[in-house]
Amino acid sequence: MSVMKNNLYLKNALTGKDKAPGIGFWLTFPGPSLIRTIISTGGFNWVLIDAEHGQISDKDYYELNNAAAQFGVSPIIRVPNAEEHLIKRALDSGAHGVMTPMCHTVEDAQKIVKWNKYPPFGSRGYGPMFSPHSFLAPEAQYAQEADEHCLVIVQIESRQGVENVEEIAKVPGLDVLFIGPFDLSKFMNVQFGSEEHEAAIQKVLKAAKSAGKTAAIFCTSGEQAKMRLDQGFDMVSICTDIGAVANEFQKQLAAAKGVAAGAAKSGY
Repeated sequence: MSVMKNNLYLKNALTGKDKAPGIGFWLTFPGPSLIRTIISTGGFNWVLIDAEHGQISDKDYYELNNAAAQFGVSPIIRVPNAEEHLIKRALDSGAHGVMTPMCHTVEDAQKIVKWNKYPPFGSRGYGPMFSPHSFLAPEAQYAQEADEHCLVIVQIESRQGVENVEEIAKVPGLDVLFIGPFDLSKFMNVQFGSEEHEAAIQKVLKAAKSAGKTAAIFCTSGEQAKMRLDQGFDMVSICTDIGAVANEFQKQLAAAKGVAAGAAKSGY
């Protein structure tokens, strides 16, 4: 086994001989000290570095990627939009995979795969000077194996995406279908957790499984993550850093005042 392949923490969990679920969390703060603190608790094999909605930009990618990989956790970067240069910047900083939001059609998925791969399979520009560091691999090995090992992840989070999901899931080179349930409810104009909302989630799960792809979903609690794993999802998040911080401060402040904490103020 090559050095790079040996250090694919998430992919090895999902596809290895001793198959295990992908369990991770959402990072919205840019500090590497925070990512190290959370990961050092143990049990995670991926972290989502959120450059779409978090306070993170590409200047933070390299340090965050290496902070995660240092503890045996795969850094997955969510780019702000489906654009080639954004995906390239994430990969060139050492992301083990790139999550691209708002995949609505087969054509969207095909473009995203193309942007993640080097020629002749794709159109990613060559310049992996910093990419190998989070894999502890030589540059030449990274260049040879990146197309095979870096995860291509698309988010299904619209009515159109759900309608096209069976064909999207069949796109070669696509590894993970990741459901964004909050955007999905808004794009469908249905209540979060409603029967129609849940039916759409189950349709994506079925399509991913039928195509042999990883089925993944954003969750806001460990209980919710356990429920989704029991349903057959392969990859879940358990919470966000901002949600955990805000809700814990709310809980402890209420305890200090001797009052009920009430509903969590951060639902994300």
